[in-house]
Amino acid sequence: MSGESLLFFFIIFVTLILFVKEIFPMDVTALALLTVLLATDLLSLEEAISGFSNQAVLTVGLMFVLSSALVKTGFLEVVADKLSYGNKNSWVTIGFFLLITSITSAFINNTAAVAIFIPLALHLSQRLHISPSKLLIPLSYAGIYGGTITLIGTSTNLLVNSIAVDNGITPFTMFEFSRMGIIFLIIGTAYTVFIVPRILPARAGISSLTRNYHMAPYLTEMEIDVDSPLVGTSLAKREIGKNYGVDILSVIRGTFRFDSNFRDLILKEGDILLVHGTLEHFIELRDKEVMLLLTDMKIDQSELLGSESTIVEGLVTQGSELIGKTLRDLDFRNAYDGFVMAVRREEKTLRDRVSKIPLQFADTLLIFLPKSRLGALNNHSGLAVLQELDVKIHKVRFWWLAIAVIPLIMLTASLGWIDILEAALIGTVILLLAKSISIQEAYKSINWSVIILIAAFVPVGIAMDRSGAADIVAASIIGVGNLFPPDMAASASLSALYLVAAVLTAVLSNNTAAIVLVPVALAISQQLGVDARGLLLAVCFGASTSFMTPMGYQTNLMVYGPGRYHFKDFVTAGLPLSLAFWVLATICIPKFWPF
Repeated sequence: MSGESLLFFFIIFVTLILFVKEIFPMDVTALALLTVLLATDLLSLEEAISGFSNQAVLTVGLMFVLSSALVKTGFLEVVADKLSYGNKNSWVTIGFFLLITSITSAFINNTAAVAIFIPLALHLSQRLHISPSKLLIPLSYAGIYGGTITLIGTSTNLLVNSIAVDNGITPFTMFEFSRMGIIFLIIGTAYTVFIVPRILPARAGISSLTRNYHMAPYLTEMEIDVDSPLVGTSLAKREIGKNYGVDILSVIRGTFRFDSNFRDLILKEGDILLVHGTLEHFIELRDKEVMLLLTDMKIDQSELLGSESTIVEGLVTQGSELIGKTLRDLDFRNAYDGFVMAVRREEKTLRDRVSKIPLQFADTLLIFLPKSRLGALNNHSGLAVLQELDVKIHKVRFWWLAIAVIPLIMLTASLGWIDILEAALIGTVILLLAKSISIQEAYKSINWSVIILIAAFVPVGIAMDRSGAADIVAASIIGVGNLFPPDMAASASLSALYLVAAVLTAVLSNNTAAIVLVPVALAISQQLGVDARGLLLAVCFGASTSFMTPMGYQTNLMVYGPGRYHFKDFVTAGLPLSLAFWVLATICIPKFWPF
């Protein structure tokens, strides 16, 4: 093993630790990796920046814009909602709903598709009296299946195709993935409809959000006593929130309830304050402001909600401007007259000092706000409201054009009339000129973190190949293949490559795993003297079918909070499916793409 190979493996090992520990954001780590490879002369300057002009990177960016324009119309929600109402059998309805999700994911970014369908899935679970925990992991998996069907179904396919073309391999066609992808779709859908709901726990439904978030001990009512210094003054003048670290959600006076604009209300003896905070702060507030703590009244959702208020969940979406900011930075309380009572992050529920928590992708917020402000919250592009549905076509300017553009791109690219990048660029320009989407909306729709991550990692494949690391890994995989009879060696190597891709994707991003393994696939084909096409497709499918961990695929992270899942739920549901897909790929890929 050469010094360059050892250096490359050491750099990648450190990078993997940074990725897993999440010490820095993934795109920052990727840029740091790029800088180190440049500084160690494993890459030239031209090679280091080559990812930013890569066709796949540009195509992925444009597909974000096109997907956003389609989502804006509300067309997909309307179709899914209408089609999922017809059947009386609940599991037939769910199977149909999951198929719609998969088909949608084949044509638009699958994280966008899952974001659209999470509220619909929650609505469906209510209507069918099924726990959301039995439906949301299948929803994520359905999005993953759909991404394997077409060239544009996932950024991984586009990326591998671009690198393959750079290495002189004939480009993949739009539906070349479909034979294997449809098998995955059929087997996967059957598994998620008939098996996953039986092995996933039925956790609390969405009918009582405060109970799900364990909020009851943190919400209480406090009555103003006759000797309280609050009598004759206001909450603003006494600076209750600042002095005691609590939030006043409502003021109740007799039969009348003030849900907004009560900070300057002159308070009276007997007024009841609905207070959110910690027990320690409640005691301090009671003692210093001479109030009666009504400890017998633990408040649930029905008591919390007045006729003018509501509680909803909001999911922080991919690329949201909320990411990295605190609620205080966003001035959330004044922007929506609302209050975030808790944040769910993976298995944790964060309740203390919520306003100071930097938000992350896939965080779920428990939001209390006036019903009159719900429309404004729904219009927030970086937050998917999960409870309140407004399923209708949004007839913005040339809304029908946004629906037509993606099928036209698919048609022209699949017929070979025009390159996929050219088709996506033309489609985007048409929508911008027609003002179906504004340039500001286009910029916001692009997940720049994903773009930077892919662009920064594209040159890593070049460094891996140059350092000899790709040949070393390829030789190791071929060594596994050589344990089998000679006529099975290539298929066994392909099987091992798929497995490595699936395992890497479980801890890294799918694109990162693909970029690292494409040079390995090419090296295996050269060392064995076989066609590289099947090996490259093994990388595509292995990297795009991650079911075992929540961090393995972005759609898994998106359903983590709303589904009240634990890490082991993904292992339990995903491990059998991952093994089944590995066996299917091992059998089918060599038959569909012979060596």
